Amino acid sequence: MPSAKVLEAKKAQVAEVIDVLKEAQTGVIVDYRGLTVEEDTALRTKLREANVKYFVIKNTLLLRAAKEVGLEALEEALHGPTAIAVSSEDAVAPAKVIADYAKGNDKLEIKSGFMDGAVMTLDEIKTLAATPSFETLIAKMMGSLNSPISSLARTLQAIVDGGKEIPDLIAEKAGEASAEAPAEEAAPAEEEKAEEAAPAEEQTEAPAEEEKTDAE
Repeated sequence: MPSAKVLEAKKAQVAEVIDVLKEAQTGVIVDYRGLTVEEDTALRTKLREANVKYFVIKNTLLLRAAKEVGLEALEEALHGPTAIAVSSEDAVAPAKVIADYAKGNDKLEIKSGFMDGAVMTLDEIKTLAATPSFETLIAKMMGSLNSPISSLARTLQAIVDGGKEIPDLIAEKAGEASAEAPAEEAAPAEEEKAEEAAPAEEQTEAPAEEEKTDAE
């Protein structure tokens, strides 16, 4: 029978895992057996770079914690060696890092996972892993806004380099617009001149026709 000290240590472990599960947006449970020390270290490094917490845990302790937070459905996956990857910051990161690593190393097996307090199927974990990360989405959004931002950056740089103030640039733009306006108005003036010339030609031809009539 475990001593009181051992029981207290287990209770403390379970309490710690409960807090981890409550704070996590997502978690992925894996079977890591067969991984070499080097492979395990490489996996841990990738997870750490993605701010994902990863640790090995006994199935009995994880099950106790899971039941406390409503994830008792994880019990079906809790057999054999178990490690769990969780993140409280990025809902995609645990699934993406684990799935990407498993593609190149079939020794790592995804057993189950959860998201926002609900257990996920393996297909749902794969779908989540294929979702762009938050950083990728931000990069795409910034890329779509790149042109107007670049234009603004060039304008601001011109102000800095040329020592000009914004009101001066506005005045210059207004001056350029005014200089272009007369050129655009020139066409209507020519049309009016052409219209005035037409009646004069008609008046010149009219008397000639009348003289011809008299002569007849």
